[in-house]
Amino acid sequence: MRRTSLAILLTITTLGILAPPLAGSNPGSAAMPSSVQTSKSAFDFDFVAIDGKPLPLSDYAGKAVLVVNTASMCGYTPQYTDLQSLWDRYRDRGLVVLGVPSNDFGGQEPGSAEQIKDFCEVNFSVDFPMTDKQVVTGPKAHPFYRWAGAELGAAAAPRWNFHKYLVAPDGRLANWFPTATSPASDQVIKAVEAVLPK
Repeated sequence: MRRTSLAILLTITTLGILAPPLAGSNPGSAAMPSSVQTSKSAFDFDFVAIDGKPLPLSDYAGKAVLVVNTASMCGYTPQYTDLQSLWDRYRDRGLVVLGVPSNDFGGQEPGSAEQIKDFCEVNFSVDFPMTDKQVVTGPKAHPFYRWAGAELGAAAAPRWNFHKYLVAPDGRLANWFPTATSPASDQVIKAVEAVLPK
């Protein structure tokens, strides 16, 4: 009887130790769907622009595109200034900066498309292209973001606002930069210059 009780106690203890990892030890990362086709190009995906018009990424084929998930109420929101400067500096050489507003992180983009557009124009004089509000993480993410996650792996997925993907003129993902990497940093500038169309 004592042996049986000890065996049951050991089994329960072992299950208690193993259960948390089995239940999902990393709740912030969602597995990408296995149906994502990594043979695609970034230019195979479409967004809707912030003004409600279609925004196919194929419009930018042959150009470098910096895709940034943005938010209006984030500590990193001042990066809009550097994104606009980057756009001003390189757009004539074939760079597109594309802002993708998202409310995924901290609920920091709660406004409507019109409110977001007005905020960006009034506070940062933003005139680079922007999409309507999107989900950028997890299984409900926009197909571009699911594809990017499948291409580059979970480590390169957005973990906060102002995560950046750099798309080369041929549609492949050339690089990515985490939130804290400024668009004005040498790292971003060098990467952009390396993929600008020749």
